[in-house]
Amino acid sequence: MPQSPDAVDPTPGAPDDARARAGAARPEDGLAPPGTNGAPHPAPLPGPPAGWSTPYVAPVPLEPEQESPPDEPRTGDGWADPSAGTPSGTAAGTAAGDAAGTQTAVDAPPWGAGPVVATAAPERRIPDADELRERLLGAATLALDATRRNRVVGWVVALAVTALGAVLRFWNLGSPHELVFDETYYVKDGWSLVERGYEADWGEEPNPRFEQGDASMLGTKAEYFVHPQVGKWLIGLGMRLGGGVESAFSWRLAVAVLGTLSVLMLTRIARRLFASTAWGAVAGGLLAIDGMGIVMSRTSLLDPVLMFFVLAAFGALVLDREQSRRRLAVRQAALLAEGKETEFGPGLGWRWWRFAAAVLLGLAIGTKWSGLYFLAVFGVLTVLWDATARRTAGVRVWAAVAFVRDAVPAAFVMVGTAVVVYVGTWWSWFTNAGSYGRQWAAEHPGEGLTFLPEGLRSLFEFHRQMWNFHRDLDSPHTYQAHPLGWIVQWRPTSFFWGDESGLTGPDAQAACGADHCARAILAIGNPVVWWAGAAAILVALFWLVWYRDWRAGAVLSGLVAGWAPWFLYSDRTIFAFYSIAFTPWVVLTLVYVLTLVVGPPTLPPRARRGAIIGVGVFLAVVVLVSAFFYPIWAGWTVPYDFWHQHMWLRQWV
Repeated sequence: MPQSPDAVDPTPGAPDDARARAGAARPEDGLAPPGTNGAPHPAPLPGPPAGWSTPYVAPVPLEPEQESPPDEPRTGDGWADPSAGTPSGTAAGTAAGDAAGTQTAVDAPPWGAGPVVATAAPERRIPDADELRERLLGAATLALDATRRNRVVGWVVALAVTALGAVLRFWNLGSPHELVFDETYYVKDGWSLVERGYEADWGEEPNPRFEQGDASMLGTKAEYFVHPQVGKWLIGLGMRLGGGVESAFSWRLAVAVLGTLSVLMLTRIARRLFASTAWGAVAGGLLAIDGMGIVMSRTSLLDPVLMFFVLAAFGALVLDREQSRRRLAVRQAALLAEGKETEFGPGLGWRWWRFAAAVLLGLAIGTKWSGLYFLAVFGVLTVLWDATARRTAGVRVWAAVAFVRDAVPAAFVMVGTAVVVYVGTWWSWFTNAGSYGRQWAAEHPGEGLTFLPEGLRSLFEFHRQMWNFHRDLDSPHTYQAHPLGWIVQWRPTSFFWGDESGLTGPDAQAACGADHCARAILAIGNPVVWWAGAAAILVALFWLVWYRDWRAGAVLSGLVAGWAPWFLYSDRTIFAFYSIAFTPWVVLTLVYVLTLVVGPPTLPPRARRGAIIGVGVFLAVVVLVSAFFYPIWAGWTVPYDFWHQHMWLRQWV
C-alpha cells in the first residue's frame, strides 16, 4: 500500500537527481528543498498517477549477515547494559551515521505507483575492543576501578563495613560459656577431628565436663555422623588456634572469622553487581547488622560455613563474568579487524575464576550436601552469562556456540572439580582405619559397588546410610519450621535460654536491674530487612521476566539454590536458621530493588532526591531495629519485660 509522507526521509547529501525522481521533493514531505547542496535542482518529473500521493521508498534488503537478532533488553547482559549499545553484526549495531547511504530510483512497483526510491545498503562499521568492552560490561562497570582513587576508596569502604561486622560478631564471643543448640555435635566433633583424625565417641553426658575444659572423656571408638567433615575441621582448627577446649571463644572462632569475611565479600560482590561503591557498602552493612548473620557467626554450626563457601563461589563467578567478557571483547574485535568469519566467535581459554568457584563449591558440598544445589544453579547461571555475552558481541549462532564452547567445558570443569574436591575432603576418613564405616568393604566382600576400590566402596555405602538418615528425619521438634515462613522469619529458632532467666528478687536486680531476668539467643534476622526482602523478591522477579535484567537473575540465584529446594523436604524436621545459606541473596535482592527506587546516577539530582531521602530513612530504621534486637542476638542478660518486647509475633516465643 502507499506510504505516508512520514515514511520518506532521504538522507541529506543524497544526489539531487535522486530527490527529483523521488517526486519533486517538497519541504512538507520531509525532504530537503532544492539547492541545499549548492546545485540547481533538476526539473521535477511528471507527477505520480492518481491515488499515489508520495514517492515509494524501498530500502535495500539487509544482507543475511546483517539481519538483526531480537532487540536487546534494557540492562545487563544481553541482558546488556544501556550504555553498552547494540550487538555488532546487526542493523541496529551499525553506526547512526551509516544512515547516510545514497538513494537511487528503481522501477515503479507493478501496481502502477510512482517511482521507487531505494536506499543503498550502508557500509558496515567494525567495532573495536573498547566499544565491545563497553557493550559487554557497561560504562559504569568499566569506570569502577578505572583510577587508583576509585580502587582505594572501594577497599577502604569495604574494610570499614567489615570492621563493623567484626565488632558485632566478636564482642564477647565466648558468652555464653555453654554449648548452644547443635554446637553439642559440631564443636565436639571438630575437636575430635584435630585430636583423633576422625569423629570419636565422647561417652555419656560429656557436655558439663567439656564446658569446664575437660576433654579427657574423648574415646577412640568411632562415632556415627551424618554430615561431611569440612565445617567440623574448620571449627576444630579454630579451637586449636584459639585456646583449646577451655575457651568458649575458641569454639566459635572459626565461624566468627568466616562470618566477618562474608561481610567483606558481600560488600565487594555488590559493588561489582551494581557498579557502585556506595551500594556495595549498603549491602555489606545490611549483612553486618542483620540478626541471622550475627547469630550464625557467633554459633559453631555448619550452616555459616556453608554460607561462606557458596558466597565465595558466587563472587568468583561474578569476577569470571567480567574477566571473560573483557577477553571476549579483545578477541572478537581482533577477528572482526582481520575480516575473519565471526559466526562462531572466539574461544575464551581457561577460566581460573570459574575453576576457583568449582573448588569452593566442592568445599561447600563437603560441609553440607545442600551445597549441591548451589553447584547446579550457579553452573547454569554462568553459562547463561556466557551465552548472552556472545550474543551481545555479535556472534551469529551464539546459542549453539555457547553450548559447545561454554556449557560443555563448564560442566566438565565445575562438576568434575567439585567431585574431586569433595572426595578429597574425606582425606582423614580415608587415612584413619578407625573412622566410622571405613572398613565396611573389607567386612562385606562382594557387596555394594564391587567395581570400586575398597575405600571408595566403603565411602559410597556410608553415604547411602547418611542419605537414609536425612530422608527419614521426621521426628517433631518445637522449633521446626516450614520453608515458606523462613523468608518472613515466621518461626525463628530459639538457640539458648539461660539459667539467668529464672532469677528473681535481689539476684535478678543484681543481674539485670529488674525483678525478673531473661537471657536468650534467638536466631532471627532483622524483621525489617527480611520483610522488605520478601517484597523485593517479587519486584526482582518482575524485572527479570519483563526487562531481562541480568542483575535480577544474579540476586535471585542464591534464593533458587538455597531456599527453593527445601520445599521438597518440607515434611522433614527442618529449621528456619537454614536460611543463613541464602541470607546474602536476600540482602542483594533488597539492595537491587533499592537501586531501582533511587534510579541511575545519570538522572538529574532533583529527580533522585526524594528517593534517596526515602531510602536513607528506611536504612536508618533498619539500624535502629538492629540496635534494639542485638541483646537478643548476642545472649545478654536483660529484664524479662525487655525480652518480651522483642516477641512481636506469638510464633517467636
